[in-house]
Amino acid sequence: MREINQQVIDEIGSKARRLRREVIRMVGTAGSGHPGGALSAADMVACLYFWEMRYDPQRPDWPERDRFVLSKGHAAPLLYAVLAESGFFPQEMLGTLRRLGSPLQGHPDMRKLPGVEASTGSLGQGIGWAVGMALAARLDRRDSRVYVLLGDGELEEGMVWEAVMAASHYRLGNLVALIDNNGLQIDGPLHEVMSVEPIGDKFRAFGWETCEIDGHDIGAILRTLNEARQVKDRPFAIVARTIKGKGCSFMEGQVDWHGKAPTQEELERALLEFDSV
Repeated sequence: MREINQQVIDEIGSKARRLRREVIRMVGTAGSGHPGGALSAADMVACLYFWEMRYDPQRPDWPERDRFVLSKGHAAPLLYAVLAESGFFPQEMLGTLRRLGSPLQGHPDMRKLPGVEASTGSLGQGIGWAVGMALAARLDRRDSRVYVLLGDGELEEGMVWEAVMAASHYRLGNLVALIDNNGLQIDGPLHEVMSVEPIGDKFRAFGWETCEIDGHDIGAILRTLNEARQVKDRPFAIVARTIKGKGCSFMEGQVDWHGKAPTQEELERALLEFDSV
């Protein structure tokens, strides 16, 4: 197990800020997209790709790789940013988000872009993909691990809980679910639309090992991922309390920024804020 020290935490924090910059730049350039939930999950995704996961961008179909499934597929700009930063395709491609003919579509398409493990967008389906991948890895006797990122509003989908039940039934110790618990969804606050709290208790009731953390605390995320590796006989859920629009002052905690692009002035303001951290 690698040592988690302040240098590691600072380096990953810097990477997360780079991802946030690219998310805002992509969505602003495209004139459409979903910035809020991409910004809230950036710290978790940075920890996965720059510390936790095993992969080879030169061999995106390497059988021994770990898998990441973005179940909340509308946060695609974050996935594209981290794949480019990790070397799966040139950074210059990020400027083509949502353009006609671009492989960087509004939701991820595994047929068009290396590094995308599942075509997601219809909420609730990604965790089912992840359960299947984790079970397949076991049947193939590979030590690959599978990580799936869900939104908290997405937990309102009934099929999520069918997959959660299946993961527990098959005792998938190679599966980790990360829940981006920012409390907001497209129609408003989670507790007003359809509350799914208490999220942690629900996963525990289904037989998952569960940990609840601050989803912007890099050290806490890394330590929890290490803890998840030690659990071999059941799936692991990380309920991460986050802030929608994290890192951009005028977006933080504002439901309007679930699916709205910044103007040129707002884009420049956001980039200045990221540079000042």
